[in-house]
Amino acid sequence: PYLDLTHVSSRQLAGYKLDGYAKAPITYSTLTEQDVERMEKDGEVDAWVMALPNGAAKPFVDAIEQGTKERKGSAGSVIVDLSADYRFERDWTYGLPELYSREAIRASKRIANPGCYATSSQLLVAPLLEYVNRRAWPSVFGMSGYSGGGTVKGPTGPDGRPTFVPKITPETLGGGVKPYALTGHIHEREASTHLSTLFDAVARADRLRAERGAVVQRDRLGHVNAAERAAHGARCEAHVKDVKDQHGWVVGGFQVNKDGDRAVVVGGLDNLLKGAATQCLQNLNLALGYDEYTGIPN
Repeated sequence: PYLDLTHVSSRQLAGYKLDGYAKAPITYSTLTEQDVERMEKDGEVDAWVMALPNGAAKPFVDAIEQGTKERKGSAGSVIVDLSADYRFERDWTYGLPELYSREAIRASKRIANPGCYATSSQLLVAPLLEYVNRRAWPSVFGMSGYSGGGTVKGPTGPDGRPTFVPKITPETLGGGVKPYALTGHIHEREASTHLSTLFDAVARADRLRAERGAVVQRDRLGHVNAAERAAHGARCEAHVKDVKDQHGWVVGGFQVNKDGDRAVVVGGLDNLLKGAATQCLQNLNLALGYDEYTGIPN
């Protein structure tokens, strides 16, 4: 309720009306780096959201930085970047509020929004780090709906507006799954990097080798997440129906093998919401001084 859109930039949709926004009529434009620098210099906006492909944000971030230097009487605007470009930069704050410092996000002008797999992996592993056998890496098996595969240009609409359709469809999957990035996934590096601030071993997610003799409690995840509005515990495994179109993360299905040295746990989220847009709004709210969950349905 406290945020107003002023500009939405898109090369392919420039000139068309933004659907679904009721506060004011907004038309897509194509902002150049020069436009962005001038707007930042003149203090036209309080926050920027970068929703660009990996590798594309830097010219615009540089333009904002330059505009901030030329701006008078203000510390400059907030940037939340949804790509992977700044998730490993020391002068950017990693925006996973449930695990890392909310105070750091509140004080930050540069926030890197986490990836969807990395968000769920870290939320799964972090509460169990004290039990992890440091000689055996935790491992993760992750699956995403086909929306996670991106889009391609579809048929032109009746008004001439370009449309976009999923790159991967149920038909192309044929009832199966499509393996990709089986090693070296950027979210693997991301989860390992940021969890290492909590624990000095590499951690990658949901099957954990515990130290022999450690007592791994089912309630551990429940206790840790009980205070988090965007994290919910369940006794059974998390299913797609539990997270589709939902703004939080769900964990469940906690099991320990008969020898007591291996734990398995299942987590899930909507990759476009808690894995992207909802988390972005949490970070924006914190950085702009509002309640973290303002505008996010419960």
